[in-house]
Amino acid sequence: MELLDFHPGGYRFIKVEGVFQFSSGVAAAPGFALERVRFARPVPLAEGFAAAERYLAAIGRPTTAFAACELRSSAPFTEQGFVDFNRVYVKTLERWGLYSDGVNPVARTNVCPAYDKPEVPSLHAFSYTVESDSPHPTFVLAGNAECAQGPGEYRDSIVRRGETSIDAMRDKLRFVRAEQEERLRVLGLQWSHVLNTQAYTLHEVGPLLREEIFAYGAGTGAVTWHLASPPVVDCEFEMDARTVLREILL
Repeated sequence: MELLDFHPGGYRFIKVEGVFQFSSGVAAAPGFALERVRFARPVPLAEGFAAAERYLAAIGRPTTAFAACELRSSAPFTEQGFVDFNRVYVKTLERWGLYSDGVNPVARTNVCPAYDKPEVPSLHAFSYTVESDSPHPTFVLAGNAECAQGPGEYRDSIVRRGETSIDAMRDKLRFVRAEQEERLRVLGLQWSHVLNTQAYTLHEVGPLLREEIFAYGAGTGAVTWHLASPPVVDCEFEMDARTVLREILL
């Protein structure tokens, strides 16, 4: 992982070699803070991007202030389907001055709800920077499932692929938690800075949230369990974390 400055946006981001579709996390630079907008209902991606662009213009922020987004998809993608989707997805970020030459500063979570599924990939929420003298660190960690980031296929590194027993889910959760913790470390942060932790899975993990997140110290603010699966087939558990200055319902 490499921590880079994205000066046009007022934030830093974690770049992972071989990953073009998103960064692993963002943190506001000094003099800035991250805020989050959530749509009342997920909006089809093109419409959501257009709404985000209008919103940023209305508050006097450039499109380069767009730092993170949360997507909802109807079903997990195949490996190739995920690549194809991401190639289309980054075109808007390129137009906005965010994506260039395979480097993408924008963090992202993309999951597939079990109920009330969107018909097409949709924008659920987005985060952006504003000028601020707040003393609190604000950041968004991208979602990650129980597989390695970087070159190669996800299926080759999925922890206990094809297993969903409580023991298998514990191993998956621990892998994901360790990855989130490493991202915090790269940003110069720790779990005590996190106000919101999100877990995404279709499987019963209630006891694991108590044992492996709360008792571990990874749920100091709150943990929200979403009945949703990661965006790639065969992955079963995903997690992200954030602390933002303000949240707005759009």
